[in-house]
Amino acid sequence: MLQDSKLLRTPGPTPIPPSIQRAMNQPMIGHRSGETKELLGRIQPKLKSVFGTEEDVMLMTGSGTSGLEAAVVNLAAEGDEVLVVVTGAFGDRLATICETYHLRTHRLEFTWGQAADPDQIKAFLQQHPHLKAVFLTYCETSTGVLNPVQSISKVVRDQSDALVIVDGVSCIGGVTTQMDAWGIDLLVTGSQKALMLPPGLTFIAASQRAWHTIEANKQARFYLDLRQYREQLASHATPFTPGLSLLFGLEASLTLMEEEGLNRVYERHETMAKMLRAAMKALDVPLLTKDQDASPTVTAIQPKDVNAESLRAQVKQKFGLELAGGQQHLKNKLIRVGHMGYCAPKDILQMAGLLELGLQLVGKSVVLGSGVAAAQEIYLQRERELA
Repeated sequence: MLQDSKLLRTPGPTPIPPSIQRAMNQPMIGHRSGETKELLGRIQPKLKSVFGTEEDVMLMTGSGTSGLEAAVVNLAAEGDEVLVVVTGAFGDRLATICETYHLRTHRLEFTWGQAADPDQIKAFLQQHPHLKAVFLTYCETSTGVLNPVQSISKVVRDQSDALVIVDGVSCIGGVTTQMDAWGIDLLVTGSQKALMLPPGLTFIAASQRAWHTIEANKQARFYLDLRQYREQLASHATPFTPGLSLLFGLEASLTLMEEEGLNRVYERHETMAKMLRAAMKALDVPLLTKDQDASPTVTAIQPKDVNAESLRAQVKQKFGLELAGGQQHLKNKLIRVGHMGYCAPKDILQMAGLLELGLQLVGKSVVLGSGVAAAQEIYLQRERELA
């Protein structure tokens, strides 16, 4: 393999466009300077569009997990009763955060690879009328499932007074999101996924209903105190030193998305997911999720007649293609492919071709070109539909 020839296609971190890399190389500025205030002022309305909200979107320097912990400590206190909808490893992580803060945590578990069922959530809510909040993932990164958060949010609102808290880390910026219209009370995402940045920023928006709870909550918090972030954001500032280079990159990222058009961004992600799924089906490689549950940003494949880790190692060694493995009980059984952010249909064609070769190299008989051809057909079909 040619040195430095790497193809990063994990579900995060994801590749960074050259224009964003250049933006992040700008000279450093003071974090309390007028330039920083102007930068934050320009970023804020663009973030609101991505979140689908009229509320302020707060920026915190930290990973997506810091945003999820902030959601827990700001909205709940020890002894509060909450529900966590678990459809994979990151739903499990949400539940663990809640348990760490001694919340009375119920886990509603769904089979990994299946989306959460709003009817089952409805039945649970009817049996537990005193829940403070319901936590769920939008895209479950460990399985490639996109949960029906709009339907789930409606069920929660109709059946209870519980707040709706959504982990959108691996899909915001890559899928349609309407926080206000769907009744989501707090939404979290991170920088290193569909937003095309390095790890290090988390973004949080809260509804007015959530703010009433945050302000009344007696839970101790300091760095994660959302009240400080909202107060400082009113004057285009942050309470603590932000990752300024990341903010330079964020403005460039949001500008790229704005220029492409958010609807076109979402259509591109949908097309890429369908192309990759069609390629895997043509190559007789099983998919973990059904088409109707599949995320536009992450696809999980589950090879049955070859070793998943051997295939993953082969394409990395021979072609520099880095994919992710399975987690927890799916470790060594799954390959997870990220196709979000700085990724286009041409990249799916490249991946499909490399996976064909990788399958041959690990002993599976495939018709070379069949996966690429299936992906090409999907691309042409989508082009006709969108014309």
